[in-house]
Amino acid sequence: MSDLDYPLLLSRPETFHRTVADRTRRVYDQLARVYPLSTYFFHSKAHRCALEVSGIRDGMRVLEVATGSGEMFQRLVGANRNGETIGLDLSPKMAAQTQRRAQREYPGAAVQCQAVDARMMPFRDEVFDAVICCYLLELLSVQDIMTALREFRRVLKRRGTFTLGMIGESTEAFNRGYRLCGRLAPAFWGRQVEERVPEMIEATHFRILRDKKVRQGFYPSRVLCAKK
Repeated sequence: MSDLDYPLLLSRPETFHRTVADRTRRVYDQLARVYPLSTYFFHSKAHRCALEVSGIRDGMRVLEVATGSGEMFQRLVGANRNGETIGLDLSPKMAAQTQRRAQREYPGAAVQCQAVDARMMPFRDEVFDAVICCYLLELLSVQDIMTALREFRRVLKRRGTFTLGMIGESTEAFNRGYRLCGRLAPAFWGRQVEERVPEMIEATHFRILRDKKVRQGFYPSRVLCAKK
């Protein structure tokens, strides 16, 4: 993260234990070029909803965790051209792809995207006005979800907002199909966590303000916005 030129960074880097993270990093590195298709067909509507409920205003310092294809990151930069927009993704290739696209489309904006593990972010406490995270928690264990949520809260300023996008749980047929995909390729699909996460968010001392369900074709998503 040496390119970041502000007092956001912790003075001393720390290490964190590895779980499925290494496999997930490799999978998403391999899919970096084609993953935008998944976003286009399944996630873009939820991304639009997340931006609408997030309360982000131009001039803020915004963090997106798990930028993936970069589609949500472009929306954030477009809405925050006079602020700072920082992105993180476990996959170095995904992060680099997002960085290049943002610099090309918004050459005058203050943007940065790096490969970082969400469970141990290298930022000081209370430095971001808003944190956005979409479709990450499905890939984490329960313990790691709680760790990530505590990290999101730690780096948020007082009264900052946290907006989360998740895979929904709608029809039994969809849920069965997703469970099957998760068993076949857990590092890519993960598993559905929508029903448990709101309670976990509140357990980390967030207050949920907005709760939206979104459907894009057959694919359900749920978007939550919470305040620190």
